[in-house]
Amino acid sequence: MRLDKGLRNIFLYIMINKKDGGESMNYISYYESPLGELTLASDGTAITGIWFDGQKYFGAELEAKPNKKELPVFKEVKKWLDVYFAGKDPGKLPPLHFSDTPFREKVWKILLTIPYGKTMTYGEIAKMIAEAGGIKKMSAQAVGGAVGHNPISILCPCHRVVGTNGSLTGYAGGMDKKVALLTLEKADMKSFFVPKKGTAL
Repeated sequence: MRLDKGLRNIFLYIMINKKDGGESMNYISYYESPLGELTLASDGTAITGIWFDGQKYFGAELEAKPNKKELPVFKEVKKWLDVYFAGKDPGKLPPLHFSDTPFREKVWKILLTIPYGKTMTYGEIAKMIAEAGGIKKMSAQAVGGAVGHNPISILCPCHRVVGTNGSLTGYAGGMDKKVALLTLEKADMKSFFVPKKGTAL
């Protein structure tokens, strides 16, 4: 799937955090979705994490004792999620704040360009990163690892990434949730399938 420059400009909606060794503060809140409770995390101004209960790598970005507080950004993201789970495209994202390796951040930026109801393959993402970096080839498996560690579920739509052959694989929140989210967005599910074992990126 080719993306135009307009879609790439969605990068403006995300602030990439570079760790400077200073102190940080984490806040959490909760959202009851039709697919189960979501834990929301923030640094005080932007969303830093959204996880389903039991999700792999749950809370990896959180400090030991986050503060529970209803911040303006939590109210904003809950309104966004209300629209999303009503089966509509919420449009502009609330502010997001990532802090991880440069490679993972590159992958997550690309996830943000995948339109509502559309999908992209791990291979396509790998090709985009390779082209941008001026290298011959990038591993789809490496991309899969970065996608799996995405800390901001739904808003940074890792559920929209599929295998080259249409396999629905590699969702940290659980395959049932990946299928449910794509179905909610009215993605064309006829070309997808859940592999019985293994992965096909």
